[in-house]
Order: sequence, then structure tokens, then C-alpha cells
Amino acid sequence: MSEALPVSGVVITKNEGDRIGRCITSMLAVCAEVIVLDSGSSDDTVAIARELGARVEHQAWGGFATQKNAAIALATQSWVLLLDADEWLEPPAQQAMRALFAGEIEQADVWLLLRCTRFLGHRLRAGSFAREPIQRLFRAHHRHVLQPVHEYLDIANSRVRVSDIVLEHDTARSAAEYWDKLQGYARLWAAEQQRRGRTAWPGRGILAAAAYLLKNVIVRGGFIDGAQGLRFHWLHARYAKLKYELLRRASK
Repeated sequence: MSEALPVSGVVITKNEGDRIGRCITSMLAVCAEVIVLDSGSSDDTVAIARELGARVEHQAWGGFATQKNAAIALATQSWVLLLDADEWLEPPAQQAMRALFAGEIEQADVWLLLRCTRFLGHRLRAGSFAREPIQRLFRAHHRHVLQPVHEYLDIANSRVRVSDIVLEHDTARSAAEYWDKLQGYARLWAAEQQRRGRTAWPGRGILAAAAYLLKNVIVRGGFIDGAQGLRFHWLHARYAKLKYELLRRASK
């Protein structure tokens, strides 16, 4: 068995029993430890994680950024690999991660992984989600900026580079579940924008949806993904429209 890297793999969970095993197994292949921070699963998420050898801790849900920061704080290694339960590293990605630690790892504080999204079994080949650079491998002192949705690392004064590590992402169990998730994100986004005193003018949502489709389906070639890809992008266009509609209603 290959020697573990000085990395803590961390993941936050709630009722992810059908996919947490794939995530944890892929991290155990490279990480010195895997930590699961669960927020009250009623399925077998915790049992599966413990059986695989992950350390499981519990914390009531406090929001995406708060939950991820708490999970990172549990890490004992100098580097953190942060995955969601629906993400995993295939063997070539694990090899790329080992190669990074054998060579250039110290040349940055945050390494971006290239996330490839699958939607209902179809791996997107084009558009913004086909090969999306995301902040998932970083020195353990980093924390997320506290905002309700679309959380991101505070990388002020940090060296950031893009790796060639590919992260797989199986984004939805069903189209209905995915749309429910996007609606939840839209509500969180609109509430945060209202709190900041921002408003939306009539038609802003339609413009946002049109801009999303133009960018991802036409400019970035998402049309090559066929019907399943178009379905994915249509849901995201609806999400872009809904965000501003909710903000406009809240601002009246």
C-alpha cells in the first residue's frame, strides 16, 4: 500500500449513505486521515463512514461555510483536501495528487482542482461545469468566508495555482432533487443580497438567464452535451432567473 500523504481529507454530511462510501474510499487512498463532520444523518452515513475507517464527529447544521470551517479545524495534517459527499478522486487523480506532493506542492498555499460534473449519468464535456477550477486542496490554516451560499476560501496573501488533479462530481440523484437544491441556493443568495441592501430591477432575472445560456451553451460549447446537457443548463438558467426574482420580491 502506498504511503499516505500529509493531508486530512474532510467532508461534511447529512444523509449521504448512498454515496459517502465512494468519496471516503477515494480520499483514504491518499490521505493520512479522513474526517466526516455529520449534521444529524438519519440514514447509514455515519455507520458507513466509521466502517471505512473515517473519523466521524457531529455538529448541528450552521450553514455551509460554518460547517466546512468546523470540519477543517479538526484536521491534524498540514494540508486539507475538502470534498463534498458527491465528489471523489479516480485513480488517475490520486496519482496526480501524489505526483504533486512529490514535486511542486510547496510552490502554492492553495491548489485548484479541476472539477468535472456529471448530470444524471452524463459527464459534461463543455460549459463552465465541465472542467471547473475549485479551491479544494490547501494549507490547513485556511478558512471559508462566512456567507450563506457559494462559500469560498479566504485566500488573501496566499499563493494560488491550478493543479492537474481532476475531481469527479455526480451532482444530482434526480432532476427534481437538483432543482430543489438550486431553489434553496437561490433563497439563501437573495436573502444575503437583501441583507446587504441590494435590489434587482425588473427583467434582471431574464437577462441573467439569457446570459448564462449564451455563455455556457453557445460560447463555451455546451450544446455538444445533447439533451442531458441542455437540461442541466436550463435548470441553471432558471436558477439565475429565480435569484433575481426572489431579490426583487423581497425588496418591494
